[in-house]
Amino acid sequence: MVSFGNRLHAAREARGLDLEACAHTLKLPARVLRQLERDQYDGIDSKVYLASYIGKYGRHLGINEASIQVELDRIKQVEPVLVATGGISHSRFLLDRYATAATYVVLTAVIVVPMIWLGVRGTLDRDLSHLSPLDAAPVAQVDAPAAASTAAAGGLASRVVPSPSPVTQTQRPEEPLMASMAPFPNLDNDSVASVKPVVPAVEAGNGGHSLSLSLNLSSASWVEVVDSAGARLEYGLLPAGSNKTYHSDQPLDVRIGNASGAQISIDGQPVGLDDFRHANVARFRVQMQDGKASAASL
Repeated sequence: MVSFGNRLHAAREARGLDLEACAHTLKLPARVLRQLERDQYDGIDSKVYLASYIGKYGRHLGINEASIQVELDRIKQVEPVLVATGGISHSRFLLDRYATAATYVVLTAVIVVPMIWLGVRGTLDRDLSHLSPLDAAPVAQVDAPAAASTAAAGGLASRVVPSPSPVTQTQRPEEPLMASMAPFPNLDNDSVASVKPVVPAVEAGNGGHSLSLSLNLSSASWVEVVDSAGARLEYGLLPAGSNKTYHSDQPLDVRIGNASGAQISIDGQPVGLDDFRHANVARFRVQMQDGKASAASL
């Protein structure tokens, strides 16, 4: 019998077709078509597409479908029957299947659970310092006893200005914790007064054109008033309800830490602090201009 490959070769020559032309038309490698004509199926790389190659090439050359199907049935391989050679118990099957997943679960629990516990425990036990803005309401300090603060303040004051005689420290009630620009926020008013040179808020000059600055505090605030000569008329933390008046024949530089809780007036005329505020801190200069006192930004 004439092989199917010989029939393909004869049909191509009868049509006067070139092998390369057929390969270009079918978009198949010329090597594959040459192997089909020689019945060399073992040399084809993709055995999965062997039946498609044979059918496509045979229909292109005009070979009938019956002959193509006979060739396809001949080369069809019979798959061997799978035969079980051993068995495995159901428990061993479950162990092999879920052992890896159980290992990942255990490792995750061992690593993640302690980290979560340490994070939560560390956050609860940590002693955090809460900072309040300058315009916030006072918050009672409960973290440290007032006696320790007073003792620390007394120690600092004694180091800065030696006292000729020992001063008995008395326990004072706890005071609100305020955020301010004061260099020693934990010191009380007496300690601050002992370590800083403060000129009393009295007449600073008796010139003919003196100015008057009145300060009214509805909230505790840090205040600094300095004249043009550098002398401080006020420097420290003033409690709420303070009312002070400063007279001077020189310009005054004023800084108020809690501007929202302060009202000022110059020569009896109220002056707003909105134009001089920055982050609730007001900075301005009181000066004489054309025989009239006014405020200007620093």
